[in-house]
Amino acid sequence: MPEDHERPDRTEGGRDRRADEPTERIQFLTGDLSGSGAPSGGAAAEGTSESATGGRSDDDEAVDESRRSTKPGMTPPHVAGSPTGAAANTETGGTAPGSSTTGSSAGAASGTGDTGTAGAGTGNDAPAETATESTDFIPRVTEETTAVPFEGDTERTDTIPAVPESTRAVDSTAAATAYVPASPEHYNGNATAWFGHQQSQQAPYGQPQQAPYGQDQQFGTPPGYPQQPPFGTPGAEAGSPDDSVGSRFRRNLPNNRSLLRAGIAAGITIGVLALLYIGDLAFSSGQVPRGTTVAGVDVGGLDPSAAERKLRSRLDDSLSEPFRLKVGKATSSIEPQAAGLSMNWDATLDKAGSQPLNPITRLTSFFTTREVPPQSNVDREKLRAQLKQVRNDLHREPVEGTIRFEGAEPVPVFPVTGRNVDMKRAMDVVVRDWVGSQPVSLPYTKEDVRTDEAGVRRALEGVARPAVSGTVTVNGDGVQASLAPADVAAALRFEPNDSGGLDWHLDVPTARKVVKPQLKSTLKEGKSASFVFEDGKPTVEPSETGRGIDWKKTFEPLREKLTKSGSDSIDAVYKDIPAELTTEQAKKLGIKEKVSTFTTGGFSKDSGVNIKQVAQEVDGALVKPGETFSLNGHTGIRQKEQGYIASGIIKNGRPDEAVGGGISQFATTLYNASYLAGMKDVEHKAHSYYISRYPMGREATVFQRPDGTSVIDVKFKNVSDSGILIKTAWTPESVSVTFWGTKQYKVQSKTSDKTDVTEPEKVTVPADEECVATSGKKGFTVHNTRIRKDLESGEVTKDRQKTVYDPQPIVKCAKKKGEE
Repeated sequence: MPEDHERPDRTEGGRDRRADEPTERIQFLTGDLSGSGAPSGGAAAEGTSESATGGRSDDDEAVDESRRSTKPGMTPPHVAGSPTGAAANTETGGTAPGSSTTGSSAGAASGTGDTGTAGAGTGNDAPAETATESTDFIPRVTEETTAVPFEGDTERTDTIPAVPESTRAVDSTAAATAYVPASPEHYNGNATAWFGHQQSQQAPYGQPQQAPYGQDQQFGTPPGYPQQPPFGTPGAEAGSPDDSVGSRFRRNLPNNRSLLRAGIAAGITIGVLALLYIGDLAFSSGQVPRGTTVAGVDVGGLDPSAAERKLRSRLDDSLSEPFRLKVGKATSSIEPQAAGLSMNWDATLDKAGSQPLNPITRLTSFFTTREVPPQSNVDREKLRAQLKQVRNDLHREPVEGTIRFEGAEPVPVFPVTGRNVDMKRAMDVVVRDWVGSQPVSLPYTKEDVRTDEAGVRRALEGVARPAVSGTVTVNGDGVQASLAPADVAAALRFEPNDSGGLDWHLDVPTARKVVKPQLKSTLKEGKSASFVFEDGKPTVEPSETGRGIDWKKTFEPLREKLTKSGSDSIDAVYKDIPAELTTEQAKKLGIKEKVSTFTTGGFSKDSGVNIKQVAQEVDGALVKPGETFSLNGHTGIRQKEQGYIASGIIKNGRPDEAVGGGISQFATTLYNASYLAGMKDVEHKAHSYYISRYPMGREATVFQRPDGTSVIDVKFKNVSDSGILIKTAWTPESVSVTFWGTKQYKVQSKTSDKTDVTEPEKVTVPADEECVATSGKKGFTVHNTRIRKDLESGEVTKDRQKTVYDPQPIVKCAKKKGEE
């Protein structure tokens, strides 16, 4: 086995070569953890037996040498018998033991503090081997002052600079020995503890277990033998193959191969998917996108012409049938053709779009559908007209809650919100949904109500039911009247309030109609003052005060009584009723003389009947100062039920008949009486054709519908300071109207000559129509001026009016066949 040579203490010139080096070589020696070895600061103990210090025999060295020779590039460990330096670790207070063979000695240097003591051992005088330095990290060495002895000299103190952590070099032998595990002896013979130490040297979980060089795979390094560090671990020699990039790559090769295989598989998958995508895109080019439906009909994957044929075959029949509309629960229907609706096939398929390029979209189309709304042609005016026709079927007016009665039984009416169809939005919805969607739900707005169901129920139980639970008795002067439950029910009124409930009251006029006839004997009607003529002059007939009942005060107690069940009793409250026109009021009106009068005649017998009837109705009418008199308003409806008959009129320039014909003559007479009395003209209209028995520009006509609605009227306002009493007189030949009061104005009338004369047209009436031949009359224009002078102030006013008369056509009757 090779021998370890002791390094000379000095070089040529007698100087220690190590003392000139900037950095002291630090060796890590195997130590005796049991505490045996050279004493700190003393001479090295002589090694008398390897076994005493945990050393090794010569046979062991031969085996170790054999093992080291199988690992190229590794520095053989120092064996027993070679001189080594020992370093004492002062932090732990122990001494690092050095081993030597018989006849050799080791020197030891001791140190204190953080700096260990470095010693140079002497043995054989062979040159020391040059140790291979390692770049692995070692514990930090701080800058210290170390005493190095020189032969024949005094002590010299050199400063050893601190070694940077990134560049510190460690002797490979020392690095190797740093991994020597403790032996059982180091644990005082405790094999279990030593085995645990061995287990702590195992590789982490998940990494392959590999024993370091020189260490038995099964049993580890024998006790006391230096242990070689594993490849690539701290302590390996710098630059060794096991510390290279290639070595690390080989150790990670299994992971790299897995990544390579995964990359190849991914590339193949992507390539296959790309080929499938391109093939699907080429195959479906020009087709409707897959998964497309129109009105529930699947047209995906078809070319446009085939898609149109399929849609027509499925939808054509339904497109000509009426479709239903719905608003809430109300429904109606309209016909597509009448509404101007038809299918636009081209626009519908264009709406479906073209083939998508997104691969995800194409993939999901195999499992999903996309509904394309049908596109329509529409005539919006026709559609609007159809929706207006069915609007009443779909519209609902809001219904407020209330209480109604069936006889004397109260019935609740719960509130209902209104529905108002939004016509503009409804048209858009119909155009969008009329194909396939049945019924089409139209948009609408709600019209809220003020009441709620709870409020109606409160009124039902709190008012309606108790109010009709008994009879109400009204006590008069010696007479009693009664309101039966049905009468009370008829008079009850309910109205919404702001709290969701119902307010109520008793309708006085309705209840009065029931009670008043029963108490008639206790009442006395009042009488207004009137005017009678004595010796041709008007006089006042006195008024009379009546006696009646204050109905409001009489029924007021029922407000509280009706909310309690059972019969009720109240007392009638009587009061005096003054006349509408008292004697004093009549006398103050100043009706004492004739103000104006006007007479017309020449009417037919039938017209005379109607003129007499209207004259009787107007006779005695009183117009107080500032009031306006209306002929239609005063008489009301003028039909057969009121005593009027059919008589001659002029219609469209031709003679005709109507109920009430001839009343225009009375209207003309009344108008002229007001004209001459100085009254203010409020409304009048001349006839379309001039009638010779009336003054030109001073005549009037009237007309009303059968229901009494006024169309053409005669109205005047009393602008005098006195009242006006209208008196009429009728004879079979004439009718007169006289105004009585206090004369205040002097009136003159001036009428211009005819101007703008127009010739009549000739009209031939067919033989099968009734015809009255006329000679016709010319049309013309005339102006009339009224000059009115106030008798008291002398003020004069002029009122000018223009009247245009149409020419009355010349009517000829066509002869029937066989007539000459």
